[in-house]
Amino acid sequence: MEAIYDSIGTNYNSTRRADPYIVSRLLHFLNSNKNGHYLDIGCGTGNYTIALADTGLLLVGIEPSVQMLSEGRAKRKEIWWTQGFAEQILIDNESFDGVIATLTIHHWTDIYKGFKEVARVLKPGRRFVLFTATPAQMKGYWLNHYFPEMLRASIAKMPSLELITDALSSAGFGVPITEKYFIQDDLQDNFLYSGKNNPRMYLDETTRKGISSFAALPNEAEVIKGLETLQDDLKSGKFESLKNRYDNSNGDYLFIIAQKL
Repeated sequence: MEAIYDSIGTNYNSTRRADPYIVSRLLHFLNSNKNGHYLDIGCGTGNYTIALADTGLLLVGIEPSVQMLSEGRAKRKEIWWTQGFAEQILIDNESFDGVIATLTIHHWTDIYKGFKEVARVLKPGRRFVLFTATPAQMKGYWLNHYFPEMLRASIAKMPSLELITDALSSAGFGVPITEKYFIQDDLQDNFLYSGKNNPRMYLDETTRKGISSFAALPNEAEVIKGLETLQDDLKSGKFESLKNRYDNSNGDYLFIIAQKL
């Protein structure tokens, strides 16, 4: 997976930025304190790492992609950036007052092992905050209509809430709480379904290159056809009625908050 992000890391920062609302919820759920040390696993180019550091927290960013780490390091040298994987965190036991993982666990090879590593480096009573999407949520994306093969592949990689809950329990966390996230019109981070209310976003090649599903998984012919159909539906006015058929109350993404016992 690091090879995929090495290939997209150069242009990643042009379309992927820390969203202020998501940052505010991460801070809220971490129940952070200014003297604490915090870990961002799968930090990418460090957008959320830096945003949290800008609030006064001490951050460490772990990321398998050398290219993405170099981008993060260039933006903020004083943060400790280290190459590594969730399943093998080369840091001492109980080093952190909180851990975040945003839009990353679907790239982990083993979430049971990864969550155990998170528990190992997290202090007792402190929180692990995830921001992710579940397969059930992703089946409600209107992207399924235009890019069915790509979405099937993306959904297959995404751990279910039941699997996440079981892995957290196995690692020594209490029963997690959750909060649904619905795409907001002022969202600044162009991840997969960020164009829910702005479908023309997907017509931009640079934006698509910053989204792992488009960069790594799709059948090129399907993407070309899907984009053509989307553009036609936008011109004809058919898109809005199609989008309305996918409206649901499941949320588009999910905050998951687990406390180490």
